[in-house]
Amino acid sequence: MDSEQSSPIVRMRKFNRYYTNLLGLLNQHLLNTEFSLTETRILYEIGGTDTCSASKLTQKLNIDPGYFSRILKKFEKNGLTVRTQSKEDGRLYPIRLTEKGKETLLQMNRLSDEQSERLISNLPETQQRELADSMELIQQYLSHEQGQPIQIRHDLRPGDAGELIYLHGWIYAKECGYNHVFEGYVCETLFDFLKDYDPQKDRLWFAEAGDKKIGAIAIAKHPARIAQLRWFLIHPDFRGQGIGKHLLVEALDFARKAGYRKIYLETTDDQKTAIAMYQKVGFQKTKEVEDASWGVRHMEQTYELEL
Repeated sequence: MDSEQSSPIVRMRKFNRYYTNLLGLLNQHLLNTEFSLTETRILYEIGGTDTCSASKLTQKLNIDPGYFSRILKKFEKNGLTVRTQSKEDGRLYPIRLTEKGKETLLQMNRLSDEQSERLISNLPETQQRELADSMELIQQYLSHEQGQPIQIRHDLRPGDAGELIYLHGWIYAKECGYNHVFEGYVCETLFDFLKDYDPQKDRLWFAEAGDKKIGAIAIAKHPARIAQLRWFLIHPDFRGQGIGKHLLVEALDFARKAGYRKIYLETTDDQKTAIAMYQKVGFQKTKEVEDASWGVRHMEQTYELEL
């Protein structure tokens, strides 16, 4: 393949042609229904937008107002949408789906789900997940998600534990070759942490870009005023931005204020970037043993820091 054929632009256009044909997006009607792709998208947006207005939709979808008006008149004629005067502002006429419109949208969603399921049903579960991850990555890159402000929080919410376990399993399998036993180890230790969680002595931070978790760190209590630093990781796509340093400073500051006299952590010799960060803030290696519990031979290391 020459350099021109291997350029990102050429490869993107090739994929676009393949994918639009695969989904039948060039057909006059989508999913063998009476609706075009544009009409289906407008139905979807009306159904999922509060106080939906024509100006809001034309701006969001970057669609010609005249074309949108014709589609809306068709929907109203077929009993799918209705416009009623706003009680709060008599100048506004929000668009909403009728019961027939809601049922039509549900049917379109079912057909779309069935189409997607047919496309991936023959793939192993791991490849299905990789495909979905790649699609999320495309969306992240092209929507400039990496430029979103990074938020740090430490309030525990439903779903946090599951996402933290997934991040560990995915990242460490990809980068270190760790197997399912490692993921089980994360499950077990996180269960113990949450079971005896004390907000005065324990804390779990998450770094988030939008609704995507991209980093974590924790302080877990132990007897004799000793704390353990745990579950420190940064998503590969967000490294090099100072997020890890910020999380580490937050964790150490909390440990000091909580009255701990010493903090320790356990890691492996392949975590060179994290180890460099630990050493920079004063952690010293106190123990090292060879281990192969997670399917790969490595050196288990313990580091300690007097607070």
